[in-house]
Amino acid sequence: MPKGYSLRFYLTAATAARAGDEMSGPALLLAGLAVTGSTTDASALLAGITVSAAVGGPLLGALLDRARRPGRLLAGALALYAAGLLVILAGLGRLPMTCTLPLAVLTGLLGPALSGGWTAQLPHVAVDARLPRANALDAMTFGVASLAGPALAGGVAVLLGAPSAVAVSAALITAAVPAAWRLPARGAPDRDTRPAPVTGALAAGFRIVLRRPLLARATFTSVASCAAQGMLAACVPLLGAQWLGAAGHGVLLFSGAAVSALAANAVLARRPLALAPDRVVRAGALVQAVALALAATGLPVALVIAVLLLGVGEGPQLTALFAVRHREAPEHLRGQVFTTGASLKITAFALGVAVAGPLATWSLPGTLALAAGTAAGGALALGRERV
Repeated sequence: MPKGYSLRFYLTAATAARAGDEMSGPALLLAGLAVTGSTTDASALLAGITVSAAVGGPLLGALLDRARRPGRLLAGALALYAAGLLVILAGLGRLPMTCTLPLAVLTGLLGPALSGGWTAQLPHVAVDARLPRANALDAMTFGVASLAGPALAGGVAVLLGAPSAVAVSAALITAAVPAAWRLPARGAPDRDTRPAPVTGALAAGFRIVLRRPLLARATFTSVASCAAQGMLAACVPLLGAQWLGAAGHGVLLFSGAAVSALAANAVLARRPLALAPDRVVRAGALVQAVALALAATGLPVALVIAVLLLGVGEGPQLTALFAVRHREAPEHLRGQVFTTGASLKITAFALGVAVAGPLATWSLPGTLALAAGTAAGGALALGRERV
């Protein structure tokens, strides 16, 4: 462990940043719906802030891999992301949506900093034998954030209004900036080694993701799962309005899934499955598909079961995905592998939201059935892996 920087400090800051990130999506969705009164405009706002991650993630990963002090670059990205949320909030209702959406797209370029950007730095905080345990704990911060973020978004939106929920999410992300700034520096590079051009580094990162079959399969499956989750996110306000009494209550469904995800990971941490992580990634997608199919039935009891089952699939899938990435990624491209994977997942989530927003107003069960098919297709499309 590097002197002066503890794993606890890292995990606390990562949890705050990720909770703010998990809170920002539902908060923007609710704020957009409250201001515009349109589900389509609200889902477009959420899609805008996430879709640009496909560009921002790989570039951010390349810069992090080259930086002597990657933590300072990460801190700047977090600060700018939080500022972008506040600018979007200030524009809602004051600027036309044609102006607000580009602001969301620009802010979304920095989105992967809150997920892959943090995780890529973990080997500099916990080294050697400490890394496997630290990796498991880092994956757990996503579960905690998934639990706290939507709950905070829904609670603050109900008590203080949806715009206040966006402001609180920005404050949580800002709180993580000092810890990011203090992340340990890299070792001194060889004087005779010149860093590759950024464009060449970007190409190398994509080649690693595409040409290593096990990494490519895990990435594809996780991306399909995120698209399905985005479709569910667009349905959440309507689910809340129909079955829970208010649109703001719908985001609490994500907290229920997060509870079961944490419970599943806690059980697996004590009694690991005798399966390769690659297979856990695929099994997690199939479990999520079953959960979404249950939700599409329109029965309240089935919705409760679906929410719990969704977390059972999602939590272990994320932990297994991290294990695949750490195993398959070369050290000098680790940042790109994590941020590229994160950007693809964020973009898939955005596309899921964009597609499902208009569809949900037409047929809520049909949209959930489409989400189930998307998750199942991601698990089955590339055939069986050999591990």
